[in-house]
Amino acid sequence: MAYQPLTPETLLDYLKGRPALAGILPPDETYDVQEVGDGNLNLVFVVQSRENPVHTLVVKQALPYLRVVGEDWPLTRDRVIYETEALKLHNKYAPGLAPQVYDHDYEMSTLMMENLNRHEIMRKPLVRRVKFPNFAEDIATFLANTLFHTSDLYLKGEEKKALVERFMNPHLRKLQEDFVYTNPFKESPENNWNPLLDDLVQEVRRDGELKERVAWLKEGYMNHAQSLIHADLHTGSIMINQEETRVIDPEFAFVGPAGYDVAAVLQNLMLSYASHYAHTPDPEERADYQAWLMETMKQIWERFAQKFENLWVAHPEGDLMPADYWDYPGGEADFARFRKDYLAGIFRDMVGIAGTKALRRMMGIVSVWDISSIEDPEKRAVAERFAIQVGRRWIKEMDEIANIDRFLDVMREEAERVHA
Repeated sequence: MAYQPLTPETLLDYLKGRPALAGILPPDETYDVQEVGDGNLNLVFVVQSRENPVHTLVVKQALPYLRVVGEDWPLTRDRVIYETEALKLHNKYAPGLAPQVYDHDYEMSTLMMENLNRHEIMRKPLVRRVKFPNFAEDIATFLANTLFHTSDLYLKGEEKKALVERFMNPHLRKLQEDFVYTNPFKESPENNWNPLLDDLVQEVRRDGELKERVAWLKEGYMNHAQSLIHADLHTGSIMINQEETRVIDPEFAFVGPAGYDVAAVLQNLMLSYASHYAHTPDPEERADYQAWLMETMKQIWERFAQKFENLWVAHPEGDLMPADYWDYPGGEADFARFRKDYLAGIFRDMVGIAGTKALRRMMGIVSVWDISSIEDPEKRAVAERFAIQVGRRWIKEMDEIANIDRFLDVMREEAERVHA
């Protein structure tokens, strides 16, 4: 059928015409439809049987414009193709850590997938100080498996080049190029920041050393086709409970710098850390939860790096450097050194990207709910100032920050300057 935006009233008739869904939504049952989309880009519906609630799914439909701005900002509907194809690969390489895909209809720009109704978006429970014991292990596994298996370390050259072509995703990449790396660092009409921090924001925008580093980081984002990245892996793209983690919404996916996804996760945990200067007035409760967040950040990097290297040692099958390249006396040690240097490169990128993404949330078009939900502008300014100072230092010190402990030390040092 020709494209048209779906509504709760038209959705069920549309789904009845999808043969692939007959086993998921038996036709002899009655269904409720709820629109739940609160994101920046898409329509999202939950469909659930009244008679048998396990018969349920989520429908996502791409709109032909940027929803957060409106119809005056056109946007390709092809993003649903990239999301669907990325989810398929995520399920292949990190099974159990992404929602299952049931069906898709590229003409209607729809994706039908598993309803994660036993999970919740991670961002809000972080504000409630919920601790998730399996998160570090789960997200490290997701990152290592998806980034390694879509790199030249694992794929043959023809496969990798085909992957790059398959995930060009030019329109959403352009959004990130503008809204992450460019517009927040200059005057742009959509930028938004706390007026109490105007002097600091303008100081950042005049910081030539920082802006040169951000320009190089943008160059890497545009040209370093290292691994298939989710490219929007914040805590609003993670659904979670005490036992399980699922990564959702990979519509920005393309082949880019491997450090980008790791950076996105860690800087979002830093922003949650910052938000507790307002959300958690009790100093002991705040210190306890902020310590858990920092320990989780440390575990994520350390487990990711170890898992990534273990996969590489077990499967040195890609065309970057085949296994027999290192087949000579002393080659094993040289291979180990190359692995160490490769991961150090991912880490360096991660540090700078984390800082860039933190600043764009404080000075650009879209903040994060953790911080935007702080109603008192003076209390919000405390969290925002901390995030800006940490992000700024991560960018400017990315060559000196050589390990995860030093990365976290920047947070500790800036925390000593906070008067909440």
